[in-house]
Amino acid sequence: MAENSLDDVFRVLRRRPDVEAPNLQAWDATDRLLLDTAAGMVPSGSTVAVIGDRYGALTLGALEALGPAAVRVHQDLITGERALRLNADLWVARDGNDGGAARVPAFEQLPLGRGLLAGADVILLQLPKTLAELEEIAAAIARHAPERITVLAGGRMKHMSLGMNAVLERYFQSVQPQLARQKSRIILATGPRVSPGPDRFPVIEHLAELDLEVAAHGAVFAGPRLDIGTRYLLTFLPAMKAARHAIDLGCGTGILAAMYARRSPGSSVTATDQSAAAVASAAATARLNGLDARITVLQDDALSTAETGSADLVLLNPPFHVGAGVHAGAGLKMIEAARRVLAPAGELWTVFNSHLPYLPALQRQVGPTAVEGQNPKFLVTRSIKRDVR
Repeated sequence: MAENSLDDVFRVLRRRPDVEAPNLQAWDATDRLLLDTAAGMVPSGSTVAVIGDRYGALTLGALEALGPAAVRVHQDLITGERALRLNADLWVARDGNDGGAARVPAFEQLPLGRGLLAGADVILLQLPKTLAELEEIAAAIARHAPERITVLAGGRMKHMSLGMNAVLERYFQSVQPQLARQKSRIILATGPRVSPGPDRFPVIEHLAELDLEVAAHGAVFAGPRLDIGTRYLLTFLPAMKAARHAIDLGCGTGILAAMYARRSPGSSVTATDQSAAAVASAAATARLNGLDARITVLQDDALSTAETGSADLVLLNPPFHVGAGVHAGAGLKMIEAARRVLAPAGELWTVFNSHLPYLPALQRQVGPTAVEGQNPKFLVTRSIKRDVR
């Protein structure tokens, strides 16, 4: 592989519409190691499936350097899907002056399943953060990919664990860790073990404390459990207004949406998240609890498709990580989104770790903000959308 070709691809990559900051990069050493490894073992004209490409480094790198017949891509986050398309446009525009645009074949973005995996020759996988997500991916590969499939799974060594090897060994006959480079490592998996049993995802559990059935796909934060921030925010349900339209922003498995819909039967509720796994989980949670007629589930990036002033109430438990690093940018983006979609005098209820700088942002972006509750870990606030007329 020509080293310069990858450098040229990586140089144009950006993260938008995800958070961009000087300390946040659109590619890492694992992307390069995966592509370098694939170049030494993937024949030209192969069908390549890419899973977990964050912003397009793997997809565009494969198109540029591997000579594939086809590239299929699955990204859980809608921000990743959109970033890939935007970066592909940048790459085409960059090459346009020398005729390079004609050399960039199309890629296809697909959900995790048969369409992505059937007939693939090699899979390039950025290892996910959780073992549950890795298991759902590995199970899908074993179920749908051909027997000849080669899986190259890569990650940063500080985020890898022996548990990942154990998960892969349940679904593949051969699992071989490769030599590390620049603090990244590849695991080579071949010989899928086809399980005759049913797909176990989404996992479904009954939360006795809420009398609620919760469904969770592997990529969802906290799985089918109740995370402590959501638990604390739920104690304030009796103080929340009965809204015409309420939004659970960053819904995860949809617990907040379901509990609010149950308490306010006259309200229409939207559960929205940037994660495909989250919205599938929230839809299943609503269905399991007989609330699917009242809860609309939407995959979106910070309410980008929602109408301005369309909600009376927004519930928000914002993330405090961007990728593997602590960063408040994602939460600040969601606060700005909540301000836009709230009608005047609408309410934003937020729970967040007390050390994060969200309180001034809530007052500045949304309006008067009161601390409704505080425990040793979290703050719960209510912000009233100021009327800007």
